[in-house]
Amino acid sequence: MSAKNILILGGTGGTGRLVVSQALQQGHAVTVLVRDPARLSIASNRARVIVGSVTDDAAELAQATRDQDVVISALGVGNSLKSGGLIEHSIPAIVRAMERQGVRRLIFTSAFGVRQTYRDVPLVPRVFIRTLLRDLYADKGRGEDELRRVGNGLDWTLVYPVTLTNGPRTGRYRAGERLALHGLPRISRADVADFLLTQVDDMSYLRKGVLVSS
Repeated sequence: MSAKNILILGGTGGTGRLVVSQALQQGHAVTVLVRDPARLSIASNRARVIVGSVTDDAAELAQATRDQDVVISALGVGNSLKSGGLIEHSIPAIVRAMERQGVRRLIFTSAFGVRQTYRDVPLVPRVFIRTLLRDLYADKGRGEDELRRVGNGLDWTLVYPVTLTNGPRTGRYRAGERLALHGLPRISRADVADFLLTQVDDMSYLRKGVLVSS
């Protein structure tokens, strides 16, 4: 994989931090747009941090997007069970910024169980999706609908990780538009970060969704 200029959104979250660190390890130049720079410590001359919000700071988002090859989103609300409409409101802002800056490749992290992936969710996770996680999944679904509606000019891929763990990066995981899954499937955040970065050059899932699971 050749070195790229990568904008990472959600870089202070559990998965986003690993995308940042792995991208730097692979030799990429990384830009991170964050609301609170104190939450992200980067010691690399190939990294820059821009302070701003995806949903509220159009000028900062435009600055962050300029001269990028790829945008990777690991946006999320952390441990909160309230979405605040984060994904629904972020998608249009990201698409506008990318189109204005001439950036085409978008790799967007969703969650297993959103929209058409719900058909393959085992019984136990379905209970959580319908109850505790209902607002989060509804927001992700609305965001994806918006991406499919307004993102025709972009080369996007939606990535659906199963239940996330804080385990190590193994490089041993499965990926596909559909997977046989049972019980409570899991994958480490480190392996999700690894997969997101493989998609920088891999167009196998162009304008498609892809599941990832251990």
